[in-house]
Amino acid sequence: MSNFETTLKLSAAALAAMLTVSPAHADGEYGILMKTLANPFWGAMGEGVEEGAKAAGVEYFLQAVESDQAAENQLNVCNTMLERNPVAMITASINSTNLLPCLKKAQKNNIKVVDLDGNLDPAILKAEGIEIAFSIGSDNVKAGAQGAEYMVKVLGANASGPVLIVEGLSGNITGEKRTRGFAERLAELAPGLKIVASLPGDWDRGKAANITNDILTRNPDLVGIFAANDGMALGAVESVFAAGKGGDVVIIGVDGNSDAVKSIKQGRLTASVAQLPYLVGKQAVENVKAVIGGGSVEANVIVPTLVLTKEVMDAGTEPLLEFVK
Repeated sequence: MSNFETTLKLSAAALAAMLTVSPAHADGEYGILMKTLANPFWGAMGEGVEEGAKAAGVEYFLQAVESDQAAENQLNVCNTMLERNPVAMITASINSTNLLPCLKKAQKNNIKVVDLDGNLDPAILKAEGIEIAFSIGSDNVKAGAQGAEYMVKVLGANASGPVLIVEGLSGNITGEKRTRGFAERLAELAPGLKIVASLPGDWDRGKAANITNDILTRNPDLVGIFAANDGMALGAVESVFAAGKGGDVVIIGVDGNSDAVKSIKQGRLTASVAQLPYLVGKQAVENVKAVIGGGSVEANVIVPTLVLTKEVMDAGTEPLLEFVK
């Protein structure tokens, strides 16, 4: 059984206990700290980490917490990871600040720190005196803009009507960038499409469904919904179809996870801006090895995104489809 498969089968608490009982003997290992493996996005990234570690010939241990909102628990797990004395820590922080105390300790111990999926704010890092090896992920502003471009492609540049944005977790830079990219690009391309609400869904499918239901009640002529991740987009899908408006509202998410792929193939979710998390995980490990070996890596490693639609998947000709997991 692989490292990733073993980790996936254990709870966050069990993993924390496991790490605690084996401190400071894992020189040469990479510590991978994600958000939650309950989200298919991070599961796919874990697969990429495993593949990258195999290709690079390195050892790693992977940890996650129970939800995208467990900021305090994630800090505790980060501190526990330090006890294994890894040579590098690849971290996907739940927000821009929760891991800062741990990252400071890592820097003091000469552990290379990597910002996985672009969750750390460069201005905050600078103010705290924390230097990272590099940040890797998609261009989240561009991902949001791609969502707007596809919505306009479907509805038309002359379209008019209300649009809903379901944001991510308040204070999370990733969700903020996606939301901003979408809103700014939509205003440029189709001024008649008006954002009537932009509300935090906290990465939660149920909360996004409730938000969508409320906005639909107030705006029965809603024409479009952009959600900052696929889980929330699928919550929006549930409410739209329950209201008998399936097919009438363009719904676009971000991530390109396995649940979104199924929904798109079923004709329910309109599209997802696929972040290719598998590729992010794989390249993160490969680039860390290069840094540790004295090589040079860009400060911001940008992994491409892909607007995933039923047409794109049916055609099967897009080269990036091999990284959609």
